[in-house]
Amino acid sequence: MAAFSGIWVALVTPFKHDDVDFPAVRHLARHLIACGVDGLVVCGSTGEAAALSKDEQLAVLDAVLEVVPAHQVVMGLSGNNMAATLQMQQAIQQRDIAGVLVPAPYYIRPSQSGLLEYFTTLADASRVPVIIYNVPYRTGIAIELDTLRQIACHPQVKAIKDCGGNLDATMALINDGVIDVLTGEDNLILSTLCLGGSGAISASAHLYPQRFVQLVRQVAAGDLPAARANFYTLLPLIQQLFSFPNPAPVKAALAYEGHIDNALRSPMQTAPLALQQQIVATLAQLQPAAEPVS
Repeated sequence: MAAFSGIWVALVTPFKHDDVDFPAVRHLARHLIACGVDGLVVCGSTGEAAALSKDEQLAVLDAVLEVVPAHQVVMGLSGNNMAATLQMQQAIQQRDIAGVLVPAPYYIRPSQSGLLEYFTTLADASRVPVIIYNVPYRTGIAIELDTLRQIACHPQVKAIKDCGGNLDATMALINDGVIDVLTGEDNLILSTLCLGGSGAISASAHLYPQRFVQLVRQVAAGDLPAARANFYTLLPLIQQLFSFPNPAPVKAALAYEGHIDNALRSPMQTAPLALQQQIVATLAQLQPAAEPVS
């Protein structure tokens, strides 16, 4: 079994009156784990980590750890100041967690050798597994395949959340077999699994998570006709959830289902009403996965 595999939900951070809604954090975390997802990623981009103070981020992590086993919790660790990022890493590591998700340092756009130094320094300081997050449309810099391969050689680096947009690099990393490859692009979950990837870190899997879990099982069992039918049923919802800046559509859908308030921190805005209505209509057409989650 891969160290990081299956469906990990990139958890939203619920708000109420612009404060973190900790009861809703715990409720949502419990709900998703009960639905059979493999784990949760806390305070990533979907969790609006950039809008949270470091103390708030740690408090959200603690709230999730109250209700979810540590081996099913990964924490986002992002920054562009090495000293501050290392300090946050040490604070995170006072908790027992499954790993940290680390993107390239945003805005400063370092060289490839700078990226190698950044990830190596954090991996050297990490007592938990590191997941690389290659997401150039958020950070401003792509981690090239040669650099990824060098980073992957570090014994603490175990996986990658792949949003790099380079299919050749994705296939090369899967074929190398050195680290687990999880897609961060929800519309590529089926193709990544079929290519031999380990799974996904998904925002869409907040909704009908059983179907996403079932998709992984269908591919693993070699039942590709069922997997394709399942995935193409989910695809309209996935497309709607990413037709406006994430996580606004996901939060609108979760609010409709009664899990959280439909609230984001400025400058993030709630999804347009027309899109919310489209999402509600799509949710009404979906049915839970036919197979129970054990």
